[in-house]
Amino acid sequence: MPDANLADLALLAEVTRGPLVESRHFGRVVAVDLAGRAALALGDTGRPILPRSAIKPLQALPTVALALERGLSLTDPEIAVMCASHAAEPFHLEAVRAVLARAGATEADLHCGPHAPAHAAAAAALIAAGESPRPIHNNCSGKHAGMLLMARLLDAPLADYWQPDHPVQRRIQDVLIRLAALHGPPTWGTDGCAVPTYALPLVGMARAFAQLTHPAGLPPAERAAAEAIRAAMNACPEHVSGTGTFHAALLRAGRGRYLAKGGAEGCYALGVVDPPLGLALKIEDGAARAIPPVLLAALDRLGILTTAETEALHLWRVADVLNTRGDRVGVIRAVLG
Repeated sequence: MPDANLADLALLAEVTRGPLVESRHFGRVVAVDLAGRAALALGDTGRPILPRSAIKPLQALPTVALALERGLSLTDPEIAVMCASHAAEPFHLEAVRAVLARAGATEADLHCGPHAPAHAAAAAALIAAGESPRPIHNNCSGKHAGMLLMARLLDAPLADYWQPDHPVQRRIQDVLIRLAALHGPPTWGTDGCAVPTYALPLVGMARAFAQLTHPAGLPPAERAAAEAIRAAMNACPEHVSGTGTFHAALLRAGRGRYLAKGGAEGCYALGVVDPPLGLALKIEDGAARAIPPVLLAALDRLGILTTAETEALHLWRVADVLNTRGDRVGVIRAVLG
């Protein structure tokens, strides 16, 4: 991927301290309709990004489609956690174990490495129990469990499901080529959880989320799977992220209007039911702190947020900059230059 220069980027957010702007976040934002026409474009939206965990609903699509074809009825928590960057709260782990059981797999089959739970109480409980983090506590363990289930449904080996030439990854690549309107197999790097992360043009990511949210043009099993994924993520938004997160607040405020997922290094993607749009953004320096104000400002510019949604999400519109005493000393605000 070619390096961006400032001419390729738009000013998206500013961070203030007192009366001064201390930092600025540049990046790119694009929203497209179902035909791929841009309703909003800031920066060079054709440049590829590594969407990281923002791509998880697309990675889950073939698993859910295969399950429907085989008559396997997955629960909303199971589908939601396959799309999740979870915080290893107890209900997350319960859902991951349920998916593993569906696959006839165990925690030992998870290829993701361990890290401490992102949820403070869950991390403290693990320490109090004298236990070390295991792969199931990885925020991507639900995605990995879903890939193991896909392998089982394909009658493919559980081993090496993370390899780019494994049937699991081939299925995912096919989904990305079709939904993001790629001209060939995507370039890939290795994600933090050790599976491929596929490069997509930012506009392709937006288009894929538009298609996922409005799947009428997909094959019947994928259409039903896309509808099940959106329903599950909205029924169980905390399963997709964690308690008290912006993501959960957005889905709860939208009451089924959105299909949304964030990823590491400042990525976010969102599909809108009405009007039918897909949106993707990338904060170039990877700062997740800028995502809520930038996303909400972009939705405002598109005229999408309802009055009720605006009221429900007002605390996320301008983020506070706090000192160690908890005093408000500045803000993070969207600019969308």
